Amino acid sequence: MPSIAESSLVSLDFWSKPQDERDEMFASLRAADGPVFCPVPDEPGFYAITRYEDVAEASRNPQVFSSQPTAVSLVDPPPQVAPYSGSMISIDDPRHARLRRIVSRSFTPRLVQRVTGDVTVLARRIVDELTERGPCDFVEHVAMPMPLQIICSMMGIPESAYGDVIDATNVIIAIGDPDYVSPDGDDRTVVLTEKFSLLHALMADLSRLRRETPADDLVTALTHANVDGEALDDLDLARFFSLLVVAGNETTRNALSHALTLLTDNPGQRDVLLADLDVRLPAAVEEIVRYSTPVTWMRRTLTRDHELGGHPYRAGDRVILYYNSANRDESVFEDARAFDVMRSPNPHFGFGAPGPHFCLGAHLARREITVLLRELYTRLPTLHATAPSVRQRTSFINGIKSLACAF
Repeated sequence: MPSIAESSLVSLDFWSKPQDERDEMFASLRAADGPVFCPVPDEPGFYAITRYEDVAEASRNPQVFSSQPTAVSLVDPPPQVAPYSGSMISIDDPRHARLRRIVSRSFTPRLVQRVTGDVTVLARRIVDELTERGPCDFVEHVAMPMPLQIICSMMGIPESAYGDVIDATNVIIAIGDPDYVSPDGDDRTVVLTEKFSLLHALMADLSRLRRETPADDLVTALTHANVDGEALDDLDLARFFSLLVVAGNETTRNALSHALTLLTDNPGQRDVLLADLDVRLPAAVEEIVRYSTPVTWMRRTLTRDHELGGHPYRAGDRVILYYNSANRDESVFEDARAFDVMRSPNPHFGFGAPGPHFCLGAHLARREITVLLRELYTRLPTLHATAPSVRQRTSFINGIKSLACAF
């Protein structure tokens, strides 16, 4: 019969519990003699990898710890969803390296410079509107607009499609949350297929337009990219587009939302930060990302027998790399469960662990969070949450659906 720990990790009820209760569970898992095996109904189950060094070693060894057939689901994708699930995040080298190389070179200096400027302009506009609006939902009016508008502007997505994009990303990330279930009662596979299809169709329309009428956006760069004779086909383009809008929107939005909660719940740390905002903000952003760990875990599947942390694994075993647990590992972080805006060093895994799958957008995410927090706390230093956050019911993302704020 599964232990409390084993059953908790696959239960959405566990992921809805307060942070302290979840931290206690993962502390016990890190202290255990070996990894915990978690059964999954009608599936092979998985091992929970919870220690910092083990997560790092697995991440640096993709030849053994494969991202295929999926890195983002405890279960293998059903046939209807499989065509959408082969983005860079769920494939290995050499194909992963090829796609990443093409995408990386599409971020031209001119595009990066434009996006950098857009972040500053957008942050000012968001705070202007917040000042006029007054008390509101921080997620809807502050945290969500920043990454959504930056990603959509960078890709060249028309503003008329913003609502569909954010709806699709919410559903894809938190498919188990009752708030994101189809009103028609469709099951998970049907809903996922519908939302992925929408994003793929949007990319198909954009790429067709940009082949005929190039513009200064990422879709144009990707559509016309040719690196050493290699280019992206239509399916590669659609998969990357889906990855970018989902990851680029959800993770930054949640880091920003957690920032407000953390700085409200820890007034002493907030005072330390505001006493020298420009100097202390970069370290505070790293601590916000460590403490909140917006992406909770990634999955890997063993390609061959292997020993990790003194424990033998067999080919075909599934393991879940728990970044949230690694970021609380007492052997790496002093007073790991404390929120410390001046923490240094801070080698967190908030953007993934070292290796080929480290977050391609980490630099942009850091800039968005830093610029918006600087604008917020320079102009509205009394900004605070007025009620506990409403969290998404999902284990994959440490997500916040709504958060009341005032100043």
